[in-house]
Amino acid sequence: MDISQLRTLIHVAELGSLSKAADRLHIAQPALSRQIRLLEDELGARLFDRHGRGMTVTEQGQDVLRHALRIMAELEEIRAVVADENAPLRGHVSIGMPPTTSDILSEPLVAAFREAHPEATLRIVSAYSGYLLDWLHRGELDATILYDPKSARTLRIQPLLEETLFLIGPPGAGLSPNRSVDFAQLEHERLLLPSRGHGLRSIVERCAEECGIFLNIKVEADNYSTLKGLVRSGHGVTVLPLAPIHEELQEGRLCAAPLVNPVPMRRLIMSYPTDRPTPRLARFAGQAIAKTIQALVAQGVWSGRILGDDTSVEGPKKR
Repeated sequence: MDISQLRTLIHVAELGSLSKAADRLHIAQPALSRQIRLLEDELGARLFDRHGRGMTVTEQGQDVLRHALRIMAELEEIRAVVADENAPLRGHVSIGMPPTTSDILSEPLVAAFREAHPEATLRIVSAYSGYLLDWLHRGELDATILYDPKSARTLRIQPLLEETLFLIGPPGAGLSPNRSVDFAQLEHERLLLPSRGHGLRSIVERCAEECGIFLNIKVEADNYSTLKGLVRSGHGVTVLPLAPIHEELQEGRLCAAPLVNPVPMRRLIMSYPTDRPTPRLARFAGQAIAKTIQALVAQGVWSGRILGDDTSVEGPKKR
């Protein structure tokens, strides 16, 4: 039994398919199949049930999977223990961010790197969470910010923020951060939202289903700059977090109001792969991002609740 076999087990279990795992890991499918077979032979147990739709983990496989995940986490802890955390670093690190976070987090992250690790090279990649997760698994990213990944078996999670979403309108729409809008009122608004399958769209639709309303979605746009421009021009309203539109709100180019009954929220996390070492520069990036978000929440720039292992710090509420 070796680490590569355990890594294969974890990815096949998550994806339910040898071909998908082979594509993610850049390893030929027969080689992955052989690793699984050797592991099953050594343990004397069937770890997967094979069927026409792929592979599902058996009960014994679930037990082995839990141990495999723990072993990978412990290996990462060993690497962290022997590292000199205070020495300036050289090298290259790639960090992913969704579009709604990159505009506000990129500059503070670059500043933190210039101060602590001036010889390091930082690459910031902005894309939607689905792409970022795939690139993280493929090794093209060292760490990434994600919104509520569906499966976290192959991820080490650093909770960052439970983010509140607001109703955003054009100047003069009468929206105020001090006056809440009942979510059911969106039934009477001309909505501009990302297309189906986008995380933000899914959250809005779940809230609409919860309060039993039909959404009047007239325009779909997956680019946040396009959404903001359409709202500014008076073509409708949208739902967004406050952070990426902070400047527009300050300058009066947009207005915003909190939504209630229900309150649309989403969870922001820093994600690292468990199947390979996390570079120290990637861990530093996660720490710097967490500190920046905490400061922005405390300042009222970012509306939400800071998440952590031991404490939660809420930012000022605007009602």
